[in-house]
Amino acid sequence: MDSGREELMPRLLPVGKCDLTEDFDPAVPPRTPEEYLRRVQIEAARCPDVVIAQIDPKKLREKPTVSIAPSTEDEDSWKKFCLGERLYSDLAAALNTENRNPGIDYIKVGFPPLLSIVSRMSQATVTSVLEYLVNWFEEKEFTPELGRWLYALLASLEKPLLPEAHSLIRQLARRCSQVRADVEHQEDERVSALNLFICIVSSEPIFRQQDLHGFLVGTDVAEATCSMEN
Repeated sequence: MDSGREELMPRLLPVGKCDLTEDFDPAVPPRTPEEYLRRVQIEAARCPDVVIAQIDPKKLREKPTVSIAPSTEDEDSWKKFCLGERLYSDLAAALNTENRNPGIDYIKVGFPPLLSIVSRMSQATVTSVLEYLVNWFEEKEFTPELGRWLYALLASLEKPLLPEAHSLIRQLARRCSQVRADVEHQEDERVSALNLFICIVSSEPIFRQQDLHGFLVGTDVAEATCSMEN
């Protein structure tokens, strides 16, 4: 290997010239460690410095992935996509079911907000889907499936917010406050999630809707948020 290639591809295990017998034949299987190393050196020297890949241009024009997400304007399909047909069709049955892990039938249980899905959504799509789910939440109960998607969509919003997004996050915070007020027991697992959404919308470091901070008055989240902002 010449000095130029040595700089670009330093040897992992440098090997000097091997002391071989006069009858060494690289065409026959090596008989000693020295013959094996010498044979490797010879084969490496025969490798070209540059290799050109033969690429079929037709394959470059093929779409590498297939989008499974609905179109931006298809509200019903997005609700089914995010929440699942089971939850979309029969909320009461979904809330009362004993099987909280029915498998990986995403058509029935909804697709989780994976990074591979959310990262490909434009801001227009993020805002539209957020609107669909917030409007759904206005008439339905809070569920883990809904909470995961709301969190992912809020995390995907870019600032400065569009007027539509600004109105939606405030609507979400108000609805969370209403649902939390109707919760009979503070140990309800929904309370922490609802408080989190109110905190995200109202806190100074994120969306800065401080006038909604009053929804958290008296909660541990409010005290923690005030400590961070001060």
